[in-house]
Amino acid sequence: MHATNISEARKGVAVGVTSSIAWGINTVIIGVILSKAPFIDTKEAIVLAPFISSFTHDLFSSLWMILLMAVKGKIIEVLKYMKTRNGLIIALAALFGGPVGMTCYLLGINYIGATYTASISSLFPGIGALLAFIFLKERIGPRTWLGIVLSITGVIILSYMPSAGSSNHHFLLGVLLALGSAIGWGLEGVICAWGMKDDDADPEIAVVIRQTASALAYALIVIPIIHGYSLTFQVITSGAVWLFLIAAFLGAANYVLYYRAIHLIGAARGTALNNTYAAWAIAISVVVFNTPVSFQLIIGTVIVIVGSFFVSGNLKELVHISGDFDNKDLEESKITG
Repeated sequence: MHATNISEARKGVAVGVTSSIAWGINTVIIGVILSKAPFIDTKEAIVLAPFISSFTHDLFSSLWMILLMAVKGKIIEVLKYMKTRNGLIIALAALFGGPVGMTCYLLGINYIGATYTASISSLFPGIGALLAFIFLKERIGPRTWLGIVLSITGVIILSYMPSAGSSNHHFLLGVLLALGSAIGWGLEGVICAWGMKDDDADPEIAVVIRQTASALAYALIVIPIIHGYSLTFQVITSGAVWLFLIAAFLGAANYVLYYRAIHLIGAARGTALNNTYAAWAIAISVVVFNTPVSFQLIIGTVIVIVGSFFVSGNLKELVHISGDFDNKDLEESKITG
């Protein structure tokens, strides 16, 4: 982690929370997309929908990021960084986050719904924290562990009552797929933190590599295997393409903010803050689709928010630099904060 004072730690926390909001909206939009044509036109389309939608999402997301880099005049930097050791590490992280994590996530949404899948997959911070502790030697204090446990408890409460369609024989498979996404994203967070450990790491360049590597893996391996290019063309030429463009933009924004949070405050805390997307997805569903608000929903959401507060509440511990901040640093953080 690279935050060196309280002000930078606050920034990392804010960035992490904002990334979760973007992904919460993204999740709701993807749920809508999977319920529309051409994904529901035939049995084959229903089966292929999670793979095609994941590929289309990451493809458009990579195009958004390439456009951003072109506007900023950083395309050459991206090409150079892709050839470095850290660039290859980030590409490796993309394989766990995209073809593994994202595909499992969308398959889970397909089988047990967006809300339930979001809740189960939110267990990934615990996985990321454990992996960061083992492989990156990140020091995790009692307050942070308490926050992670509370966040996980909150999403378990949120997901305790299955949705109306979750009682079918695909329910267990959907749960396992959602857990698969949690494992994939937990691995992605730790590997990407390893790839961005140098001081010159640029989260935006990392996201370009991440999304492009993921899209290429789909295009060259996954889609040909499932014979999905015909359906992909139907999707791109249908009205659903506009929803995909919006979802991909939010996905790109999420990853830029998520990677920046990891860079500033470490993999464990970056993933823990990003974890609150499940609560945001549920809240957005309530506001936009008038989903009934239950007592269970309120309690679970509050616990997730409280858990995130514990994760980010003690900013001095959050940055994990050796020794205490001196008075000058503290005064500067008050002014800039």
